[in-house]
Amino acid sequence: QVQLVESGGGSVQAGGSLRLSCAASGLTRSHYCMAWFRQAPGKEREGIAASFTGGIATYYAESVEGRFTISQDNAKNTLYLQMNSLKPEDSGIYYCAAERDETGGYCYLTPGSYRSWGQGTQVTVSS
Repeated sequence: QVQLVESGGGSVQAGGSLRLSCAASGLTRSHYCMAWFRQAPGKEREGIAASFTGGIATYYAESVEGRFTISQDNAKNTLYLQMNSLKPEDSGIYYCAAERDETGGYCYLTPGSYRSWGQGTQVTVSS
């Protein structure tokens, strides 16, 4: 069973940066799609970035492309999200998600595509 633990959230002013980490355990030798989602109060969970453990492919939502960078350290089973030029609308709970690859390396940014989830970490960006 895959377990995911996020860390690195906090409060920052607009224009600032944060780096989130997601420590994964229980992964098999299969390849996985690993992704970051966020959810603001009263809004649906939004997929913002995904990465394929078997290659270099990354996927981003338009709202964060050019500002956020997803990366992974497969040796440490850790996923990262570097967030720069943060905006107040980036505030929310950020979740890490994982799913064993069944799509040949294409990672979707839809919540229904992932069955393993972390507990989330809060990010608050003030103006």
